[in-house]
Amino acid sequence: MIELTLNGEAVQYTGDEDVSLLSWLRSDLNLTAAKDGCSGQAACGACLVEVDEKAVLACATPMKNVAGKNVVTLEGLPESLLQTLGRAFVAKGAVQCGFCTPGFLTRTKILLQKNSNPSRAEVEKELRFNLCRCTGYVKIVDAVLAAATAMAEQKDTPFEERPGIGVSSPKFKAVERAIGRKPFVDDLRFEGMLHGALKFSEHPRARILSIDISEAEKQEGVRRVLLAADIPGQRNSGLIVEDWPLMLEVGEVTRYIGDVLASVVADTEVQARAAVQKIRVEYEVLEALTDMHQALTSPIKVHESGNLLGEKIIRRGDSAGLLQRSAHVARGTFTTQTVDHGFLEVECCVVIPQDDGIKVFSQSQGPYRERDEIAHQLALPESQVEVEVVDCGGAFGGKEDMTVQGHAALACHLLRRPVKYKLTRPESIRMHPKRHPTSMEYEIGCDDKGMLTGLYARILGDTGAYASVGGPVMDRAGTHASGGYHFEAVDIEARSVYTNNIPCGAMRGFGVNQATFALESLIDELCLKGGFDRWQFRYDNALDIGRMLAPGQVLTASVGLRETLLSVKDAYDRAEYKGLACAVKNCGVGNGIPELSRVFIEIHEGGKIILHHGWTEMGQGVHTIARQALCEATGITDIDLVTPYVSTASGAIGGPTTASRGTLLLGRAIIDAAKGLKEDLKTQSLKQLAGKTYSGEFLCDYTQADGKPGEIISHISYGYATNLAILDGDGNLEKIIASHDAGRILNPKLFQGQIEGGVAMGVGYALSETVPLQDGRLTSEKYRALGIPKINNLPEIEVIGVESNDPEGPFGAKGVGEIGCIATAPAIANAFCDYDGKRRYSLPLEPIKKK
Repeated sequence: MIELTLNGEAVQYTGDEDVSLLSWLRSDLNLTAAKDGCSGQAACGACLVEVDEKAVLACATPMKNVAGKNVVTLEGLPESLLQTLGRAFVAKGAVQCGFCTPGFLTRTKILLQKNSNPSRAEVEKELRFNLCRCTGYVKIVDAVLAAATAMAEQKDTPFEERPGIGVSSPKFKAVERAIGRKPFVDDLRFEGMLHGALKFSEHPRARILSIDISEAEKQEGVRRVLLAADIPGQRNSGLIVEDWPLMLEVGEVTRYIGDVLASVVADTEVQARAAVQKIRVEYEVLEALTDMHQALTSPIKVHESGNLLGEKIIRRGDSAGLLQRSAHVARGTFTTQTVDHGFLEVECCVVIPQDDGIKVFSQSQGPYRERDEIAHQLALPESQVEVEVVDCGGAFGGKEDMTVQGHAALACHLLRRPVKYKLTRPESIRMHPKRHPTSMEYEIGCDDKGMLTGLYARILGDTGAYASVGGPVMDRAGTHASGGYHFEAVDIEARSVYTNNIPCGAMRGFGVNQATFALESLIDELCLKGGFDRWQFRYDNALDIGRMLAPGQVLTASVGLRETLLSVKDAYDRAEYKGLACAVKNCGVGNGIPELSRVFIEIHEGGKIILHHGWTEMGQGVHTIARQALCEATGITDIDLVTPYVSTASGAIGGPTTASRGTLLLGRAIIDAAKGLKEDLKTQSLKQLAGKTYSGEFLCDYTQADGKPGEIISHISYGYATNLAILDGDGNLEKIIASHDAGRILNPKLFQGQIEGGVAMGVGYALSETVPLQDGRLTSEKYRALGIPKINNLPEIEVIGVESNDPEGPFGAKGVGEIGCIATAPAIANAFCDYDGKRRYSLPLEPIKKK
């Protein structure tokens, strides 16, 4: 027996003394404020609790280590203190997805009880053990300092109260997130809930000769072991190509180490995982194809259709002739690495029986598509599958594809019991798609006056074992291969190929990060060869109204790229060692794909409003922007009357939440729906309108995948950015200035937070991030091995907002979610070269040679 004090009360523990403190808190006591982000690796700080007034990682602390000690979780703090800390974090914009925030709040409480008036440097030092993937840490430090002030003055940090757009309205339910009360999927509890675990392939490529589940079925607590034969409907699913099986059958060949061969359902997660270890699989191990350069010529076929997933070819004008006649030419072959999204909340899904069907509680970025895929797998009509989106703990594109949702749905459907499936961090790294590694052969030229002429690019991306959205990602690399500049002619081919590596799909930037790194490096090379000023060269060639993107779309409005360059000019001139990079990124999927967003505004008793829409809140603030847009469009003055809700039962189609389009499409739909409500509010109050529903939608159906240069409209809108990387005299990365054209900034703190987080992700991409993968296998399953930067690995970040008033966007706004991370890595690469004279052709960058 272990005796301890928990949140002021004496308690006893009689279980396994090696069980983690976090497991006991969450699983046995239902104290869920502390989060599980790294599966006991002590790598993220989301599980931080206080033990004898010290910060302790509960995931790596066995119960025997807390015997006789005083343990305090957020649930045990005085309500006044919780609110003070939570409000400080919300007021300063430090809460994005909120999954990491309880750990940061605990760290803040412990810091401030030791040091009531810390300096910024002291706060940064204290936070260096906690990981945040969303914020870039700037606003977290601001929040800790604000909390110190609030506690000293014994008053809360004020929120901005004015409704509508252009103000930093507090994020929806952010205080609840911060203090650990707003549940994530893993926090959901249902009576009689079972737990599942997956059996993964042990080899990247092997024929399955047999799967023996007999011993697994005998294990304690096991309710059923599921195989591919138990799937009543369609086994394969996929975002674009339906090539990804829910489980593989005996006789089939595995395609990567994340293929699922069997699934165990048991009374507890521990029992399910123990039973998985008893499944015996016999393989015929086969040679794996893991080199994307060999994919098009190798006799190994990952799929029967061949290894070429897709290609995008763009030829406009005589690029070869222009390059031959150019005064200066720069060329090079560039490579980029595989990168994991690193979201703190691992994949988790809970499914419950509902009438004749099921209800899925999911983190999905595309609930309607997920509903359809699950319905097809279970051979159910779509009306019998409801997907409710639970705000997720970060995604960045990594939660577009299904992982555990289909397995949880199958188990619930067959057993008619609530079921939860959750991946561990190693399983998450193993299973979900990554950012594409690429190889890019580039050549660009300019005339003797420094005006760009022709561009030649051959881009190859490794999409891994399954398609995901690998085709569109490489398409986007091709359409953005010319970056933020006007070229007279282009010759671009971008291809995606299958291998036996972990799949690659959507990740923040969607192929544009890779192309921009190559292009911006060669822009600097041209400047060196021709003796041009790097800033002036970019300004002279920058996209503007009347200039043309690579596919031939002529820009007609809202092009703020030159303004972003102007905004960093003084800092560029002052800095001794520096690197510049510009970027452009589409808003909306475009390329001929119709994009629909529908909303329903329900007025309930007392004038409360339920705003049904189809977009996923994953930290970016789409719920908050939706509330602000509705208030702005109707004149409603109390934003707290508005509650957003996302479920496929409403029919408010909107997903998937990707391509920096949530604000644009949802905002336009809200404006449409608000017309009728605004008219009725002229003669009636909200309370009098109870029972009424207003609908609205926005459909963009006028883009094209191909077309005549000068006439084609590839995308509805584009964002633009300039990043300036500044090094100190010793070659250390000192500062990033990120200037972004947001059309119109609807919420300044949300805008800044998105860009700061994007810059942090870009710094990681440039310097440290990679997936430790060799020959199709992980060489490490550690979260730390992904190289995600913490606060002590980041430079100062300054964000500049430029407004260009996009006529297509709601109130002139456009999305900035993806472009925030695109220009950072190439700016750093160019700064490194400015310091030591060495051009770098691969990411992550070779360390700088000190002088």
